Amino acid sequence: MGPIDVPADKLWGAQTQRSLEHFRISTEKMPTELIRALALTKRAAARVNVDLGLLPAERGTAIIAAADEVLAGKHPGEFPLAIWQTGSGTQSNMNMNEVLANRASEILGGVRGMERLVHPNDDVNKSQSSNDVFPTAMHVAAIIAVREHLLPQLNVLKQTLAQKAHAFKDIVKIGRTHLQDATPLTLGQEISGWVAMLEHNLKHIDHSLPHLAELALGGTAVGTGLNTHPEYAVRVAKELADFTKQPFVTAPNKFEALGTCDALVHAHGALKGLASSMMKIANDVRWLASGPRCGIGELSIPENEPGSSIMPGKVNPTQCEAVTMLCCQVLGNDVAVNIGGASGNFELNVYRPMVIHNFLQSVRLLADGMESFNEHCAVGIEPNRDRISQLLNESLMLVTALNTHIGYDKAAEIAKKAHKEGLTLKASALKLGYLTEDEFDAWVRPEDMVGSMKS
Repeated sequence: MGPIDVPADKLWGAQTQRSLEHFRISTEKMPTELIRALALTKRAAARVNVDLGLLPAERGTAIIAAADEVLAGKHPGEFPLAIWQTGSGTQSNMNMNEVLANRASEILGGVRGMERLVHPNDDVNKSQSSNDVFPTAMHVAAIIAVREHLLPQLNVLKQTLAQKAHAFKDIVKIGRTHLQDATPLTLGQEISGWVAMLEHNLKHIDHSLPHLAELALGGTAVGTGLNTHPEYAVRVAKELADFTKQPFVTAPNKFEALGTCDALVHAHGALKGLASSMMKIANDVRWLASGPRCGIGELSIPENEPGSSIMPGKVNPTQCEAVTMLCCQVLGNDVAVNIGGASGNFELNVYRPMVIHNFLQSVRLLADGMESFNEHCAVGIEPNRDRISQLLNESLMLVTALNTHIGYDKAAEIAKKAHKEGLTLKASALKLGYLTEDEFDAWVRPEDMVGSMKS
């Protein structure tokens, strides 16, 4: 392809430079998590290649040392490529190969820009193809992001809400369905629904992880394992598992591992479910906290910052708003991930950089969003007991308790008359003559209408 100028101070080489010049598209760069996962993959491959006698120990040790530098946060400016590149991620694989080869050459005493002592293809990429390296790095990055960042924050928020559900288990309030008044429940019961939502999301995400833990490495170009040692695939997966303390295994079918993004599609579906749940929770919180005088106002949430540049004293549910926005983004990401996953052809899916970009962004948004929502909103949620009591006592739906005593039709007549004439339920019932005051007081007791499960 002819010569190309590469900056003398850079560790990357010609293939990276060509990608930089040919794909000047937008500003999205390959995610840091993916870069780290590529370094982890190259590190494991070098270790196994040395152990199998396929790579001289001196070169392998230098490659591992160079990869460790990348993992330690060194050389961040050496990975400049956009996600909008070849759909197999080949250019980012070669970016890592070139950087590690040149740095390993320096470690062995070579001079940057001179003849390499370690070759990017023959040594760093030994027993590999971009077609199995990049899918492997995608799964490594995804597993680490979910297990080390997302799930801990999800558990913390779940525990916070569980504590609130227990603390508010005896506060009886009016329920709402179709945005209309309904029968009573406790505030603890209402919040326990949120807790159960998060518990189910934990299970759904956890169930998606075994497929994500399957690694394509060892499949090379099309899944056949061409140019690899018979023991390579199993050993390199074990090396990655041991080093990262994550449950990685070699994929039982490399053709599926290279030809699809199914594991990420399914796992992102679980992220979409969490986003759906978080949007419902955040919306419930901000509606219940609406006011302070002209809204529902049953909850108080922390006052974190001024809410308006023109209206003094206004406090807005900003944490809820941030969560609902990021949930919208995750739901949109899911569409892109699904289309990318569905669009693979024959032996290789070529939408991989976009898929992993969206997946990791969704994990970051949800993890950071839950952490912020928990710290700056959920832990400070408190009930407005007077407002809760006021709305409970004004609700016409308490009449439902009379159904079993005087029948649905008479109970409905009491409610309609009370609403039309501005009466209390008791006054309406007495005026219609359907029951006595003592009967009303005995039968219409909100605290007896919440069932036996008050927490």
